[in-house]
Amino acid sequence: MPSARLRNTTFRKVHVKVTSGTKLHNRRRKPAKAKCSGCGKDLKGVPREIPSKMQNMPKTVKRPERPYGGNLCSKCTRELIKGQVRK
Repeated sequence: MPSARLRNTTFRKVHVKVTSGTKLHNRRRKPAKAKCSGCGKDLKGVPREIPSKMQNMPKTVKRPERPYGGNLCSKCTRELIKGQVRK
């Protein structure tokens, strides 16, 4: 029987090949994909990792290098900048 902390849906069960056959390992689930705050679409270029792994990534990998990168999708960013210019 696994320990109490592993008996929930936080961890997914993965069959891993070992020398004696296969063994059941518990791996932490990945978080949901980042969403655009404007339209709600999934953001491209933003990794889907747990926070402890995100800390070890360089800043340029965590989000796109453009204004509002990591918050708005490219379409919403384009419309926002157009609106600011037209004022």
